[in-house]
Amino acid sequence: MNGTPTVVNDVMAHRVVALRIGAVFKDIVQAMQEWRVSALPVLDDAGVVVGVVSEADLLPKEEYGDGDIGRYGQPAHSADLRKADAVTAGELMTAPAVTVRPEATLAHAARIMARSRVKRLPVVGRDGTLKGIVSRSDLLKVFLREDDDIAEEVRREIVVRLFGPHADAIRVEVHDGVVSLAGRVHETVLITVAARLARAVPGVVDVKCALTGPLRPPDLDPDVPDVPDAGGRARTV
Repeated sequence: MNGTPTVVNDVMAHRVVALRIGAVFKDIVQAMQEWRVSALPVLDDAGVVVGVVSEADLLPKEEYGDGDIGRYGQPAHSADLRKADAVTAGELMTAPAVTVRPEATLAHAARIMARSRVKRLPVVGRDGTLKGIVSRSDLLKVFLREDDDIAEEVRREIVVRLFGPHADAIRVEVHDGVVSLAGRVHETVLITVAARLARAVPGVVDVKCALTGPLRPPDLDPDVPDVPDAGGRARTV
């Protein structure tokens, strides 16, 4: 793969700032400002990620700072009101933390981010300890891959493996991450397989598949036997 990013460990930030459970409100805000991040992982004494504090967790302190707790004296958002009174990372954090493993694929990390609606994920080892942070922008780095590198992988890992001795009849071109496949193949069932595999190659933006099956010979009329008619003369049916 020539160093092409394929898993989270390839693109994540290995140098990470994190909070201890007892970190106080002002220190949390200061850390976010200094590191220019909108969320920070929270660790227990063993270094295990137990939660995440984001700007959204801090905002209730401002939102309910005027004592407005809603109509009839009932909290409009009880969870937010509790966070408005919180002063430590352990009280403010959202738990459990949504995390990802270093060996996870970039696609898997992207799905977790989308489903959880978060912008970054703590990367944890098997023991739950913090290994790094991966962000949306980190996942997009794969699309900076050179076209020639993508084309070489598509030909080597897909075209040659699928079509073997007939691979030379297939043209592979890549422009701005868009893969174009053209040529004739002997097994038409492999056309959709080739397109699907090409789309999964890291850095591929889209696939244009113009592969076609083999040329068909013109239909030939089968030999028709001569059958005698009622008068004994031969006729063709």
